[in-house]
Amino acid sequence: MKDVQKEFDLRNIQIDRVGVKNVSCPITALCHDGGTQNTVARISMSVMLPREYRGTHMSRFIETLEEYRGRVSPHNLEGFTRRLCEKLNASESSVSFFFPYYFRKKAPVSKIESFSKCDIELQAHYSEGKHFDMIIGLSLNVQTLCPCSKEISQYGAHNQRALVTLKIRCKGLVWFEEMITMIEDSSSSPLYTLLKREDEKFITEHSYENPRFVEDVIRELAVRLDSDDRITWYSANVESQESIHEHNAFAEIERTK
Repeated sequence: MKDVQKEFDLRNIQIDRVGVKNVSCPITALCHDGGTQNTVARISMSVMLPREYRGTHMSRFIETLEEYRGRVSPHNLEGFTRRLCEKLNASESSVSFFFPYYFRKKAPVSKIESFSKCDIELQAHYSEGKHFDMIIGLSLNVQTLCPCSKEISQYGAHNQRALVTLKIRCKGLVWFEEMITMIEDSSSSPLYTLLKREDEKFITEHSYENPRFVEDVIRELAVRLDSDDRITWYSANVESQESIHEHNAFAEIERTK
């Protein structure tokens, strides 16, 4: 049959990215403890389309995904993007995976275990000349307690949930669980799915003794990221869903080490 996509295009315009997005696919993610977990990813894939081609072959993106739909790890994303270039006869390719990641967490006093969730984003880009770039992203909710409120109030202090979004480039493998620990240790307190009364008491008092502005959270996080030699670049955002204001507060930082 006629290959319409390979028809010569006379408009002489290269397209930076063309592909498929919001592909839903079950995947298996690697865990820090050596195990795996099944989850569902939302996937986008694209290639650079040369000016002489009318279109790309959309089915080949899905064919490549079928080849690599096993264990998701930063280790195999370079092979995945290289394969996209080979399969679609392209000089550049990009892929993004978005998926929920679940981890076990013990309550601070009762030690009861339950599941917690974060959101993962894996971005990878490959171009001819063997240039490969990868960004690992993680979004996690934590608790912040306002230092100003604590200082000026006779009773208590307002606290709220805050969303921390961290993206890194690294020269050695950094596990999702390690990123989670960095984020939680920078906050007033982690969040938990299952708590007993003794746990609630501990978290309330612990947060009160560890007040954090969004500025404090992001600086604490930056100190931890700066001290990790595996991390070469990072971007972090903290957004607090303010409990006594109509607006949110946020802080953002980006650094190349």
